[in-house]
Amino acid sequence: MTDRDLTSAQRPHRHHHWRRDVVELAALFCAVAVADAIANLVVHGPRGPILLVASAVTLLVTAAFHTWWARRHSHAPPPRSTAPTDPEQLPPATTPSGASGTTGTTTTESSTALWRMRTTVRDEPGSLAALCTALARNSVDILTLQTHPLPEGGTVDEFLLRAPQELPSADLTRAISRAGGHSTWIERADAHDLVDTPTRVLGLATRTALDAAELPLALRQLLGRCTIHSIPATTLSGRPNAGADAPVEGVLEATVMRLRDPSGGAITVERPYLPFTPTEFARARALVELDARLGPRVPRSQDVLTLPEGNEITVRRADGSDLAAARAMHDRCSDRTLSLRYHGPVSDADRYLGHLLSPRFGRTLAATTASGRLVALGHLLWDGDETEIALLIEDDWQRRGVGSELLRRLLAMAVEAGCDSVYAVTQSSNTGMVAAMRGLALPLDYQIEEGTLVITARLDATPVASRLAYELPRELPREQSAPQGRR
Repeated sequence: MTDRDLTSAQRPHRHHHWRRDVVELAALFCAVAVADAIANLVVHGPRGPILLVASAVTLLVTAAFHTWWARRHSHAPPPRSTAPTDPEQLPPATTPSGASGTTGTTTTESSTALWRMRTTVRDEPGSLAALCTALARNSVDILTLQTHPLPEGGTVDEFLLRAPQELPSADLTRAISRAGGHSTWIERADAHDLVDTPTRVLGLATRTALDAAELPLALRQLLGRCTIHSIPATTLSGRPNAGADAPVEGVLEATVMRLRDPSGGAITVERPYLPFTPTEFARARALVELDARLGPRVPRSQDVLTLPEGNEITVRRADGSDLAAARAMHDRCSDRTLSLRYHGPVSDADRYLGHLLSPRFGRTLAATTASGRLVALGHLLWDGDETEIALLIEDDWQRRGVGSELLRRLLAMAVEAGCDSVYAVTQSSNTGMVAAMRGLALPLDYQIEEGTLVITARLDATPVASRLAYELPRELPREQSAPQGRR
């Protein structure tokens, strides 16, 4: 909140509109002169009745123009408003309410719509009050308000609004423009936006503190619709990665911010449709700093499952500490199994593990035997705006339902993370992966090109319990095997 005057719009003003009086007086003199001229023409001219009718029409047009002019330039409240002029008696609809607000009208919830709006105004007393007045005149309630000061002057005001359902967004932005706002952006909001900003940021910080894999998701939820890329410090071949040298303090460039990744490399956040403000940049940098101070971490909860033949396996989260066990599993896998999972030569498979097991690029589930031997890996990988799932099952443990169980848990994690869809990349000959995806009973899209098959599952209508994805029923159902995907 800045020190701009929030109440100036509520104080009664007693301006003497002398300019309007002068215009009306001049119009009266003109009307008298025109009437006198018409009277002379009627008396001395041959077409008196015609001129008399023309003068009546002229007077009617003049009266209509005067009425329009008076209404357009009047500073009085709208005719339907009965709000008192005492600022202490104004309804709540004319003032922002910080974290939440109450409506000042009797409009029902079903006839209203929620909007998120940003606009830029001059940082001077009365500018915010003008916006509030414009919104109140359109029966719009301000539920939350945030202000983002700009270094070059001016302020970005961010509103959560409840407006009448029949009020178009174009009318709303025009009202804001007339009140002094510019560079206005507006989109529909939902009930999740009703949570006040401090509560939301604390919740995101808690999730980040519990799980290092949450940082990209927390940044996305903090900044709205944006694309986040984690750039590792080196490529798979060991060479330095271009664009991974972000400074400690980060860089903000309009619609792009670059932050140093605590685990190495950089995090790039892009939002082409709306520039980032210094306030948003500071919040994102604070989340990254929290992640850096806490260091590597992953939830250590686990779930023991009983296979149909009676053996038990343990499903848990995996991270970089499982690198040696994952390489040992690679050594036990056949070339065909590895080729169905990875792109490129099979000899390069070990190079991918460091990336796949890093919490910065996604979440990994590991299946281990009672002796601690790692026999399967399931990956949920953040890929910009999309999410990829992939599986690798050791040959001796295929066709036992382990992969299907990992696949269901990965999808549950994707739903919990707010993903709209996930995709799996494999070969068109991998009928097992196709069968496993079809067994999920989700809407699927298939794309195939030169033997590569991409299966996309839409999750927007998937019901899922709000719980950790590895805390599911312990009995493993007898279902078809889970084949290996391909990255």
